[in-house]
Parts: sequence; structure tokens; C-alpha cells
Amino acid sequence: MSPTGVATGAIIMGYAVAALFFLKFWRRTGDRLFLAFAAAFLLLAATPLLTLALDIPREEQSPFYLLRASAFVIIIVAIITKSRRRS
Repeated sequence: MSPTGVATGAIIMGYAVAALFFLKFWRRTGDRLFLAFAAAFLLLAATPLLTLALDIPREEQSPFYLLRASAFVIIIVAIITKSRRRS
């Protein structure tokens, strides 16, 4: 495995660990915000995982950025719905 593959693996692991922490907090509190963050981090982990597993060249990775964009949309929508519920 190349050094780039090792770094990508570390990034995937970091996203997965963050998702697991948010799932733990969701189980403890039942707050949907934590569930949304867990889903978003799983999507963020899927992007480098798919590009590494499918061995896609850098030039052809543009469609995978839609996964990242959807993760950020999930986070934004979750924060907005959480803040509107309070008021």
C-alpha cells in the first residue's frame, strides 16, 4: 500500500470514529441532531473509501464530491431544524 493509501485509510478511520461517537451520543440522548451528524460523517468516510477501493484516478473523482456535498447539506439542515424547534 502506498503512503497515500495509508493517509487515506487514516482519514476514513477518523470519519468512522467520529460517526461512532455521534451514534453513541444519539443513543444516550435520542437527539436527532447527533444522528444527522453520524450520517454525515459516514458519507464523508464513504467518499475516500470508494475512490480508494475502486481505484479511480484523481481526474475522475468529481461525482464523488456530491457525497461530500450531501453530507454538508445534512449537517446544515439538522442545525437549522434544531434551532427552529427551540424558538
